[in-house]
Amino acid sequence: MKQESVFFLVDSYILPEVFSKVIEVKKILSTGKIKTVNDAVKEVGISRSAYYKYKDYIFPFYETSRGKVLTLFFVVEDFSGILSSIINKIASAKANILTINQNIPINGLADVTVSIETFEMKDDMQKLMSEIEKIEGVRRCEILAR
Repeated sequence: MKQESVFFLVDSYILPEVFSKVIEVKKILSTGKIKTVNDAVKEVGISRSAYYKYKDYIFPFYETSRGKVLTLFFVVEDFSGILSSIINKIASAKANILTINQNIPINGLADVTVSIETFEMKDDMQKLMSEIEKIEGVRRCEILAR
């Protein structure tokens, strides 16, 4: 019988160094600086087996076991329905919207930030961002934070 997961917030200072190195490998792989797990573990100085043993159980504070939390930033023209179009694209990609913030438009443009969780996404982020960029009235589109 599988035991239910319990999560703790722990200062990395008291943890074995291997846990921090697993996070470092995951960061290296997510940025694309190094393409393979083998090269990434060599870079940080841990074994592949240590990485694979812990990779599904260790996450940075901003990430959950369910998926990454990303904050997206958009500059959009001020007209009815544009925010709805963005939300629909995110929903159709199966990302979970956590927060939405739209500033008051100035000179016909508004800043919008949307935080999403990526656990159930069917497409990759690049495809989603590309789809949102195609929406009429989206002037700028970027990933603000991971």
